[in-house]
Amino acid sequence: MAQQERSARTRAAILRAGAEVFAELGFAGASVSKITRRANLTLGALYFHFESKEHLAREIVRAQPELVMSPAAAGLQGAVDITLEWATRLTQDPLLLAGARLVMDQEYFVRSEEGDSYRQWAGVILPFLHEAHENGELRPEVDVLTLAQLMVNASTGAQMNSQLDSGRRDLPDRIRQMWSLLLPLIATEECAGRVMDALRRREGDSPAIDGNQA
Repeated sequence: MAQQERSARTRAAILRAGAEVFAELGFAGASVSKITRRANLTLGALYFHFESKEHLAREIVRAQPELVMSPAAAGLQGAVDITLEWATRLTQDPLLLAGARLVMDQEYFVRSEEGDSYRQWAGVILPFLHEAHENGELRPEVDVLTLAQLMVNASTGAQMNSQLDSGRRDLPDRIRQMWSLLLPLIATEECAGRVMDALRRREGDSPAIDGNQA
């Protein structure tokens, strides 16, 4: 049992160190030697748990949804809440930061049969949107798969622009703005009003976006 615990701690240390190095340097700039130095471990320890840098990067990307707590709310409110949870935690969790940095480098380490992080995150949002559709919260013409893909693409673009403008500090506000514009177009009037009210109550969660920022 003690050996298993040590092995689990070593693996977690490698994941964290790898995430920190990937977040700082990107996939190309990171190396196994830099990662092991950051973790204060040997190359052998890294290769015991991960066969390559590519394997480590894939594991970090694969684990992304597990790092975001599933919201208590259901339906469309749940979809909104999970995107805001992701945006809020992104600057605090090195593994989520690494995922944000690695999103543009996936061609170098993600196998086509495994699917990329875009499809992965769409799969996280889809159950909430299906529930919203079944509950009559969405307009009849809305296709839930297309909407899930749109939300992932828009959130990815928002975090990239937020990184350039504010170091991602304003990302939660950008996600709120995104939903505020989208809700009247996709949701019934009653549902849109209810979710918009919840968004307004959360406006103080993070600094407002500077009016000069895109």
